[in-house]
This record gives sequence, C-alpha cells and structure tokens, in this order.
Amino acid sequence: MSVYTDTQALPATKQGIAAAITGVAVILAMVVLYAVFLDQGALLAPALGTLSTTANYVHELAHDGRHLLGAPCH
Repeated sequence: MSVYTDTQALPATKQGIAAAITGVAVILAMVVLYAVFLDQGALLAPALGTLSTTANYVHELAHDGRHLLGAPCH
C-alpha cells in the first residue's frame, strides 16, 4: 500500500491524468462563462438556426443571473 505525502511526487501517469482533468475543467468553465456572459444566440445557432437569435434562449435563461453578478448584457 502506497500513501503519497507532500514531499513525494505523483507518478507521471497520475500527473498526466490530473493535467488532463484540469484542462477539461478549465475549457468547460470557459464555455460556461461564455454562454452566461457573452452569448447572443451564437452557441445554439448550429442546432436551432435563425431561431437561436430570434428566441435567444441561452441569453434569456442567464439574463437575471447576469444582472445579479453585475455583468452588462444590454
């Protein structure tokens, strides 16, 4: 049984897995931030076509949250 302490380094494979998970989490966080703060229908455009800009579901879903966080959206 092996227990890692603060002075021991993780094996290279575990470091790679941790780096990959961190990278995916950062990319996902960036997509979520874009969707909440900047999206004006472009995120759903491939799926909904012109309906995504006229109905603007993502913007309307996050609209109150933007104002709550102090982010401008108008």
